[in-house]
Amino acid sequence: MRKFVVWPSELDARLSRRYGRAVGREFAVDRPKIHEIADAALALGMKVIELDEEKLNPRLAGLDDEYRLRGMLRIESRHPKGKSLRMLGQKIREIRKTQAKSQGKKKRKSGKKKR
Repeated sequence: MRKFVVWPSELDARLSRRYGRAVGREFAVDRPKIHEIADAALALGMKVIELDEEKLNPRLAGLDDEYRLRGMLRIESRHPKGKSLRMLGQKIREIRKTQAKSQGKKKRKSGKKKR
């Protein structure tokens, strides 16, 4: 099993590769939260060894506060880091899509009430 650190900036679609994005745009997500990454990792069978919400990626020191995402995960996976990051990005998109669908259904039901 391989252990590595995952920073939210490595999955952030708003950043360029120069500032730390480690996956292609098709796998990146907009503003990934540290708990979304942890949930996706657990859903994919990866083990979260350490989660620190306050750490800041050193590569983000020159960026505006808007683009700085705090947090760091130490993950254990059977896949290499690059493949694991792509899998995490896809899983976060799936989770967000299912959450949006479930919230959309709730909104439509509440709008159908007659008075």
